Amino acid sequence: MKVDYLKAFSDNYMWIIESKGNFAVVDPGDAKPVQDYIKETGHKLVDILITHHHWDHTGGIEELVSHHDCRVFGPSGGHISGITHPLNDHDAFSIMENLEFKVIYAPGHTNDQLSYYSESLDTPILFSGDTLFSGGCGRLFEGTPEDMLLSMDSYTNLPTETLVYCGHEYTQSNLNFAIAVEPNNEDIQRKVEEVDELRKQDKPSLPSVMETELKINPFLRCREESVIFAAESYSSRSLTEPSEVLGEIRNWKDNF
Repeated sequence: MKVDYLKAFSDNYMWIIESKGNFAVVDPGDAKPVQDYIKETGHKLVDILITHHHWDHTGGIEELVSHHDCRVFGPSGGHISGITHPLNDHDAFSIMENLEFKVIYAPGHTNDQLSYYSESLDTPILFSGDTLFSGGCGRLFEGTPEDMLLSMDSYTNLPTETLVYCGHEYTQSNLNFAIAVEPNNEDIQRKVEEVDELRKQDKPSLPSVMETELKINPFLRCREESVIFAAESYSSRSLTEPSEVLGEIRNWKDNF
Protein backbone atom coordinates (compact mmCIF):
# COMPACT_ATOMS: atom_id res chain seq x y z
CA MET A 1 0.00 0.00 0.00
CA LYS A 2 1.42 3.38 -0.96
CA VAL A 3 0.46 7.05 -0.99
CA ASP A 4 1.01 9.14 -4.12
CA TYR A 5 -0.41 12.38 -5.48
CA LEU A 6 -2.21 13.94 -8.42
CA LYS A 7 -2.04 17.66 -9.12
CA ALA A 8 -5.11 19.82 -9.62
CA PHE A 9 -5.55 23.50 -10.46
CA SER A 10 -2.52 25.62 -9.56
CA ASP A 11 -1.46 24.11 -6.24
CA ASN A 12 -3.92 21.42 -5.05
CA TYR A 13 -2.83 17.90 -4.21
CA MET A 14 -5.27 15.02 -4.52
CA TRP A 15 -3.73 12.20 -2.53
CA ILE A 16 -3.93 8.66 -3.90
CA ILE A 17 -3.84 5.62 -1.62
CA GLU A 18 -3.21 2.54 -3.77
CA SER A 19 -3.08 -1.16 -2.99
CA LYS A 20 -3.20 -4.17 -5.31
CA GLY A 21 -4.93 -2.32 -8.13
CA ASN A 22 -7.51 -0.56 -5.98
CA PHE A 23 -7.23 3.02 -4.81
CA ALA A 24 -8.83 5.80 -2.83
CA VAL A 25 -8.49 9.51 -3.54
CA VAL A 26 -8.56 12.35 -1.03
CA ASP A 27 -10.31 15.59 -2.01
CA PRO A 28 -10.82 15.18 -5.77
CA GLY A 29 -11.53 18.78 -6.69
CA ASP A 30 -11.11 17.91 -10.35
CA ALA A 31 -12.21 14.58 -11.82
CA LYS A 32 -10.02 14.71 -14.93
CA PRO A 33 -6.63 13.90 -13.32
CA VAL A 34 -8.29 11.00 -11.50
CA GLN A 35 -9.88 9.70 -14.70
CA ASP A 36 -6.54 10.03 -16.50
CA TYR A 37 -4.84 8.11 -13.68
CA ILE A 38 -7.38 5.30 -14.05
CA LYS A 39 -6.81 5.13 -17.81
CA GLU A 40 -3.03 5.07 -17.37
CA THR A 41 -2.87 2.50 -14.56
CA GLY A 42 -6.04 0.44 -14.89
CA HIS A 43 -6.55 0.81 -11.15
CA LYS A 44 -10.06 0.75 -9.69
CA LEU A 45 -11.45 3.66 -7.70
CA VAL A 46 -13.18 2.27 -4.63
CA ASP A 47 -13.24 5.10 -2.08
CA ILE A 48 -13.25 8.91 -1.95
CA LEU A 49 -12.36 10.90 1.18
CA ILE A 50 -13.52 14.51 1.51
CA THR A 51 -12.10 16.84 4.16
CA HIS A 52 -14.37 19.90 3.72
CA HIS A 53 -16.90 21.53 1.44
CA HIS A 54 -14.79 23.92 -0.66
CA TRP A 55 -15.23 23.40 -4.40
CA ASP A 56 -11.54 22.74 -5.07
CA HIS A 57 -11.82 19.66 -2.83
CA THR A 58 -15.25 18.41 -3.91
CA GLY A 59 -15.68 19.43 -7.54
CA GLY A 60 -14.88 16.00 -8.98
CA ILE A 61 -17.26 13.94 -6.85
CA GLU A 62 -20.26 13.99 -9.18
CA GLU A 63 -18.37 12.86 -12.27
CA LEU A 64 -16.37 10.20 -10.45
CA VAL A 65 -19.37 8.56 -8.77
CA SER A 66 -21.26 8.59 -12.07
CA HIS A 67 -18.53 6.46 -13.67
CA HIS A 68 -17.30 4.37 -10.74
CA ASP A 69 -18.94 2.30 -8.02
CA CYS A 70 -17.23 3.92 -5.05
CA ARG A 71 -18.03 5.07 -1.55
CA VAL A 72 -17.69 8.72 -0.53
CA PHE A 73 -16.64 9.51 3.04
CA GLY A 74 -16.88 13.07 4.32
CA PRO A 75 -18.36 15.58 6.77
CA SER A 76 -21.88 14.95 7.99
CA GLY A 77 -24.60 17.54 7.64
CA GLY A 78 -25.91 16.87 4.15
CA HIS A 79 -24.35 19.99 2.66
CA ILE A 80 -21.89 18.15 0.38
CA SER A 81 -23.59 16.39 -2.51
CA GLY A 82 -22.52 12.81 -3.04
CA ILE A 83 -21.44 11.86 0.49
CA THR A 84 -22.51 8.26 1.10
CA HIS A 85 -20.76 7.76 4.45
CA PRO A 86 -21.13 10.88 6.65
CA LEU A 87 -18.55 11.23 9.40
CA ASN A 88 -18.16 13.06 12.70
CA ASP A 89 -15.40 13.67 15.23
CA HIS A 90 -13.84 10.48 16.68
CA ASP A 91 -15.55 8.21 14.13
CA ALA A 92 -13.53 5.23 12.93
CA PHE A 93 -13.85 3.78 9.45
CA SER A 94 -11.95 1.57 7.02
CA ILE A 95 -11.22 1.86 3.32
CA MET A 96 -9.99 -0.75 0.86
CA GLU A 97 -8.09 -3.55 2.56
CA ASN A 98 -8.77 -2.64 6.17
CA LEU A 99 -6.89 0.64 6.10
CA GLU A 100 -8.35 2.09 9.27
CA PHE A 101 -8.80 5.80 9.89
CA LYS A 102 -9.84 7.91 12.84
CA VAL A 103 -11.69 11.17 12.23
CA ILE A 104 -10.30 14.34 13.81
CA TYR A 105 -12.69 17.29 13.73
CA ALA A 106 -10.47 20.24 12.85
CA PRO A 107 -12.45 23.50 12.47
CA GLY A 108 -10.95 26.88 11.82
CA HIS A 109 -10.60 27.02 8.06
CA THR A 110 -14.20 25.82 7.72
CA ASN A 111 -16.73 24.64 10.26
CA ASP A 112 -17.01 21.20 8.66
CA GLN A 113 -13.29 20.44 8.27
CA LEU A 114 -12.25 16.88 9.07
CA SER A 115 -8.79 15.34 9.12
CA TYR A 116 -8.11 11.63 8.71
CA TYR A 117 -5.48 9.85 10.78
CA SER A 118 -4.29 6.27 10.37
CA GLU A 119 -1.81 3.99 12.10
CA SER A 120 -2.48 1.10 9.70
CA LEU A 121 0.70 1.64 7.68
CA ASP A 122 4.31 1.32 8.81
CA THR A 123 4.31 5.04 9.60
CA PRO A 124 1.26 6.97 10.88
CA ILE A 125 -0.35 9.26 8.29
CA LEU A 126 -2.57 12.34 8.50
CA PHE A 127 -4.62 13.87 5.72
CA SER A 128 -5.07 17.35 7.14
CA GLY A 129 -7.02 19.03 4.33
CA ASP A 130 -6.75 22.82 4.60
CA THR A 131 -6.41 23.12 8.37
CA LEU A 132 -2.74 22.22 8.84
CA PHE A 133 -0.18 23.04 6.15
CA SER A 134 3.55 22.59 6.25
CA GLY A 135 4.74 25.71 8.02
CA GLY A 136 1.25 27.17 8.27
CA CYS A 137 -2.49 26.80 8.71
CA GLY A 138 -5.58 27.58 6.65
CA ARG A 139 -7.26 30.95 6.51
CA LEU A 140 -10.06 31.44 9.03
CA PHE A 141 -12.91 31.57 6.54
CA GLU A 142 -15.57 30.24 8.91
CA GLY A 143 -13.95 29.46 12.24
CA THR A 144 -12.29 31.49 14.99
CA PRO A 145 -8.75 31.60 16.37
CA GLU A 146 -10.06 29.54 19.28
CA ASP A 147 -11.29 26.88 16.84
CA MET A 148 -7.99 26.79 15.01
CA LEU A 149 -6.01 26.55 18.25
CA LEU A 150 -8.05 23.51 19.32
CA SER A 151 -7.34 21.95 15.93
CA MET A 152 -3.62 22.68 16.19
CA ASP A 153 -3.55 21.21 19.69
CA SER A 154 -5.22 18.03 18.43
CA TYR A 155 -2.39 17.58 15.95
CA THR A 156 0.35 18.11 18.52
CA ASN A 157 -0.87 14.99 20.34
CA LEU A 158 -0.14 12.76 17.33
CA PRO A 159 3.07 10.72 17.16
CA THR A 160 6.00 12.85 16.06
CA GLU A 161 6.76 10.48 13.16
CA THR A 162 3.32 11.10 11.60
CA LEU A 163 3.49 11.98 7.90
CA VAL A 164 1.36 15.05 7.14
CA TYR A 165 -0.38 15.20 3.76
CA CYS A 166 -1.84 18.68 3.22
CA GLY A 167 -4.25 19.92 0.58
CA HIS A 168 -2.04 22.52 -1.12
CA GLU A 169 1.55 23.30 -2.08
CA TYR A 170 1.88 26.37 0.12
CA THR A 171 5.11 25.46 1.89
CA GLN A 172 7.47 28.05 0.44
CA SER A 173 5.20 31.00 1.14
CA ASN A 174 4.43 29.62 4.60
CA LEU A 175 8.11 29.31 5.44
CA ASN A 176 8.81 32.84 4.20
CA PHE A 177 6.30 33.99 6.79
CA ALA A 178 7.53 31.61 9.49
CA ILE A 179 11.05 33.01 9.21
CA ALA A 180 9.62 36.50 9.67
CA VAL A 181 7.97 35.33 12.89
CA GLU A 182 11.06 33.51 14.16
CA PRO A 183 14.10 34.88 12.31
CA ASN A 184 16.53 33.05 14.59
CA ASN A 185 14.88 29.63 14.24
CA GLU A 186 17.54 27.44 12.62
CA ASP A 187 15.06 24.64 11.95
CA ILE A 188 13.03 26.98 9.73
CA GLN A 189 16.19 28.13 7.97
CA ARG A 190 17.15 24.54 7.16
CA LYS A 191 13.63 23.74 6.01
CA VAL A 192 13.62 26.75 3.67
CA GLU A 193 16.76 25.43 1.95
CA GLU A 194 15.34 21.91 1.70
CA VAL A 195 12.01 23.02 0.24
CA ASP A 196 13.57 25.50 -2.17
CA GLU A 197 15.67 22.69 -3.63
CA LEU A 198 12.65 20.39 -3.96
CA ARG A 199 10.58 23.05 -5.70
CA LYS A 200 13.42 23.89 -8.10
CA GLN A 201 13.10 20.27 -9.25
CA ASP A 202 9.29 20.58 -9.40
CA LYS A 203 9.00 18.02 -6.60
CA PRO A 204 6.36 18.32 -3.87
CA SER A 205 7.41 19.58 -0.47
CA LEU A 206 4.97 17.10 1.06
CA PRO A 207 4.42 15.03 3.04
CA SER A 208 5.89 16.80 5.98
CA VAL A 209 6.62 15.16 9.33
CA MET A 210 4.93 16.18 12.55
CA GLU A 211 8.24 16.36 14.40
CA THR A 212 9.42 18.97 11.90
CA GLU A 213 6.16 20.91 12.00
CA LEU A 214 6.41 21.25 15.77
CA LYS A 215 9.76 22.99 15.24
CA ILE A 216 8.90 25.25 12.29
CA ASN A 217 5.16 25.95 12.19
CA PRO A 218 4.25 29.14 14.08
CA PHE A 219 0.61 28.08 14.37
CA LEU A 220 1.68 24.99 16.30
CA ARG A 221 4.04 27.11 18.40
CA CYS A 222 1.68 29.73 19.86
CA ARG A 223 2.93 29.02 23.38
CA GLU A 224 6.59 29.54 22.48
CA GLU A 225 8.10 32.78 23.82
CA SER A 226 9.60 33.68 20.45
CA VAL A 227 6.22 33.42 18.72
CA ILE A 228 4.43 35.30 21.50
CA PHE A 229 7.03 38.08 21.26
CA ALA A 230 6.58 38.33 17.49
CA ALA A 231 2.78 38.42 17.77
CA GLU A 232 2.90 41.10 20.46
CA SER A 233 5.34 43.15 18.39
CA TYR A 234 3.06 42.91 15.37
CA SER A 235 -0.12 43.77 17.29
CA SER A 236 1.45 46.32 19.65
CA ARG A 237 -0.39 44.83 22.61
CA SER A 238 0.08 42.27 25.34
CA LEU A 239 -1.31 38.83 24.53
CA THR A 240 -2.25 36.53 27.39
CA GLU A 241 -3.95 33.63 25.60
CA PRO A 242 -2.51 31.27 22.95
CA SER A 243 -5.64 31.82 20.85
CA GLU A 244 -4.89 35.55 20.82
CA VAL A 245 -1.37 34.80 19.62
CA LEU A 246 -2.71 32.56 16.87
CA GLY A 247 -5.26 35.17 15.84
CA GLU A 248 -2.62 37.88 15.53
CA ILE A 249 -0.16 35.79 13.54
CA ARG A 250 -2.99 34.60 11.28
CA ASN A 251 -3.95 38.23 10.66
CA TRP A 252 -0.28 39.02 10.04
CA LYS A 253 -0.01 36.15 7.58
CA ASP A 254 -3.17 37.28 5.76
CA ASN A 255 -1.52 40.64 5.16
CA PHE A 256 2.05 39.42 4.70
